[in-house]
Amino acid sequence: MSTGKTRDEIAEAYSSEPWWYDLRGFFILTFAYNSTINTQLRFFGPHFGPNHLEVACGTGTLLELVLKWRRWKRMKPVKVTGIDYAPSMLAGAKKRFAKDPNVTIQHADAADLPFPDASFDTANIANSIHCFPTVDGALRDIHRVLKPGGTLAANVLLYPDGLPPLRWAAQRINDWGIRKGILYSPFEEHDIRQRLIAAGYEISREFKSGNTWNVVARKPVKPA
Repeated sequence: MSTGKTRDEIAEAYSSEPWWYDLRGFFILTFAYNSTINTQLRFFGPHFGPNHLEVACGTGTLLELVLKWRRWKRMKPVKVTGIDYAPSMLAGAKKRFAKDPNVTIQHADAADLPFPDASFDTANIANSIHCFPTVDGALRDIHRVLKPGGTLAANVLLYPDGLPPLRWAAQRINDWGIRKGILYSPFEEHDIRQRLIAAGYEISREFKSGNTWNVVARKPVKPA
């Protein structure tokens, strides 16, 4: 793992205007993650329980697209709490959802969540585990606030592979992201899987897409 930067240094690296963050994020999604918006809509869209936690929601652009996709699919409305640590990202998300009574946006550290145990049915981490300086702490605290039987869906940036031109492009973007402070580290698939298991999750579903590992992990129901 990279030595990376602190959470406050990472938050400062995300102090750009929200529109620039979204444009930059689309570029990174396409060339570093080697993924698409459609892939993410189909993965994250169905994964919303009645009380849902969106971790590191950023400006809320993807969350808004996912919620629109859910309405298009005529899925049930849900209560969403979105958190982020970067003030400029939160400002964009709060503005975006100011008129949506079902979405609450607040400042929080993913490794020190201000919620009681067993508060949420589901949680998503979209395009952001690579930003966490304390990944294990975040996975444990998300596990704590999930209800027994609740699930976490996440996509994880892996070290790039594939054909050389695409692999080299992804590696250059990752190297730039680490220097900039918006990327703490990519992962090896076996490493992040073991981190989830060590945090107390059971792996329910997993698949690789491009340079991304997509996983749904479940908090076990304790025996009576």
